[in-house]
Amino acid sequence: MSNQQAENFAAEAQHCLQALTANQSSAFRPGQLEAIEQLVLRRKRVLLVQRTGWGKSAVYFITTRLLRDRGAGPTLLVSPLLALMRNQIEAAQRMGVRAATINSSNQEEWEGVYAEIASDQIDVLLISPERLADRGFRAEHLPSLAQRGGLLVVDEVHCISDWGHDFRPDYRRIKGVLDLLPQGIPVLGCTATANNRVVDDVAEQLGTELVPIRGPLGRDGLQLRVFAPAPQQKRLAWLAETIPSLPGTGIVYCLTVRDAERVASWLTYRGIDAVAYTGDSHNDHRLETEQQLLSNQKKVVAATSALGMGFDKPDLSFVIHYQAPGSPIAYYQQVGRAGRALTESWGILLQGYEDADIQNFFIDTAFPAADQAHKIVGLLEQTVVPLKLSDIEREVNIRHSRLEQLLKILEVDSAVERVDSGWQRTLQRWSYDSQRVEAVTALRREEQAQMAEYVSADQCRMELLRSHLDDSQAHPCGICDNCLSDQRDLAASTHTIQAAVDFLRGTELTMEPRKQDPDRKKIPEEQRCEPGWVLALWGDGGWGAIVQSGKAEGHFGDDLVGASADLISERWRPDPAPTWVTHVPSLRNPGLVKDLARRIAQKLALPWHDAVAKVHDTQPQKFMQNSAKQYANIEGAFAVVPDVPTGPVLLVDDVVDSRWTLTVIASQLRRAGVELVYPFALADTAGRSSRD
Repeated sequence: MSNQQAENFAAEAQHCLQALTANQSSAFRPGQLEAIEQLVLRRKRVLLVQRTGWGKSAVYFITTRLLRDRGAGPTLLVSPLLALMRNQIEAAQRMGVRAATINSSNQEEWEGVYAEIASDQIDVLLISPERLADRGFRAEHLPSLAQRGGLLVVDEVHCISDWGHDFRPDYRRIKGVLDLLPQGIPVLGCTATANNRVVDDVAEQLGTELVPIRGPLGRDGLQLRVFAPAPQQKRLAWLAETIPSLPGTGIVYCLTVRDAERVASWLTYRGIDAVAYTGDSHNDHRLETEQQLLSNQKKVVAATSALGMGFDKPDLSFVIHYQAPGSPIAYYQQVGRAGRALTESWGILLQGYEDADIQNFFIDTAFPAADQAHKIVGLLEQTVVPLKLSDIEREVNIRHSRLEQLLKILEVDSAVERVDSGWQRTLQRWSYDSQRVEAVTALRREEQAQMAEYVSADQCRMELLRSHLDDSQAHPCGICDNCLSDQRDLAASTHTIQAAVDFLRGTELTMEPRKQDPDRKKIPEEQRCEPGWVLALWGDGGWGAIVQSGKAEGHFGDDLVGASADLISERWRPDPAPTWVTHVPSLRNPGLVKDLARRIAQKLALPWHDAVAKVHDTQPQKFMQNSAKQYANIEGAFAVVPDVPTGPVLLVDDVVDSRWTLTVIASQLRRAGVELVYPFALADTAGRSSRD
């Protein structure tokens, strides 16, 4: 290509950039024009590893425009962030790029979108990686899209590698899309969080001739701070006192759904305009929350990692971590949300005593156990008809969400396949890749140690983060707490700390009754318990830690008894009120809950009756991973003694997780003539390590 041709191409691309940004003075950042040239002129496969906010979407939208002007087919963009790309799509329309999406929320539009693609009216089709799991899409539409396509874009391409911090099984299906592409179709993979190991793995899957374009990952003006570990109540107090003094808006990241919801509730209670955002949030709520944060209608969003990749608010002024993530790469990805267009922003890491337990849970459950995988594959091999999830759960002791994840992994590996009536074994040979699982798990432990190193380091924090991402240009930032020798303790007033304790102790925790058995059959209303209450979450900074120590010591103190009685009589006030009290019996520790129930009854001035007997021993329910196993574990284990009172009863237990024990006993009490059953427990252990 001559110099004149190169200049003409650069001018053409520059014109597109100015239309995209609606700014005649816009100029390409280092690497952007190079990537566009590789894709448009040389039809290469390119890997962009650039910091958050660098402008990766500008590369693929401008490339699309230039390829379409040269007669190429539409772009297929695979991204997990469709809901967060509205602003980019609107910007692309300014240079005549027409985009459409196919996703689970717009099924009524699919037929029209496919018709527009067939008539060449669509320039970019955006799909989620999960769309590649749909057999109908793969069979009916993907082959023609791949054959006619002008460009394949894989956004957040680090998700394709299980060496990355956010591996997603459906990304493995992209290899099949690559196999469908005609020779010479360019491919673009984009990420901000890929170290050398991940880059090598991505290159192996996207093609060995992949052209990497890497830039520096530093964030000017982002001031990193780390505080020493502190209990929940102190961290909550610090948030309440500090956030109002911080400029602009921000995000508080939490490791669990429960903590994100609790932080948002606490900040709201303290008069701060806050809202929670998690993987459990309804899609409409998430979209609304994103817009509220973008338009500065909310001061702060308490979020899990569900609000991470792709969220682009250039003037976000602070990111605070309520707990430490499990790796410096994951931390960089989240803290990098702050200050993209600000001269000064904050990235503050708080630490909790619970952090390591939650990190360990995520590491230990990242991959399905080999025995579970073999058992499921063997089970499907032995069956003539496809099996439903409930059928598999009865045979394999695995949590429902874990079973869905494992089946997806096995499907991607071609070991099993989904059919209309359930799951069946394929004819493909399969073996469990234990070496890779062990290697990746070892890497996760190494990353956990690196995160601990980041927390305790005395060197520049930004330099350390960049070095873990193999950024060859890493250097001291000059503005983090270590560079400034500005280490401080987490400070909060005694008054606010006590208010946080009171808040934790006063949080309303209700137990909804189970309405279906493990086979999804309705439990008759006349056999159900009523909605119940729980005093605390296991191990939290309110009553939860006291419950935990009391259970370990084998005795619950008078403070817990008094708090329980106050909750029942003052806050709960079931109507009609219970007329007597009983408890969930145990053969391993028969006195603990019995003593608790008798003392609660005495405090409430109600009679206590030993109304339920345990007729045979069972495994602890915490070892049962799904409803089918939990129910089977306790089925027939309890019996109601003769001549029990028939008035409404308070059914007491110390801790509750699956709710099946309370459900089964309540059903037996109801069948014995008891009018109503109100379940109560000191602590709820369910979901203490749940992810978004």
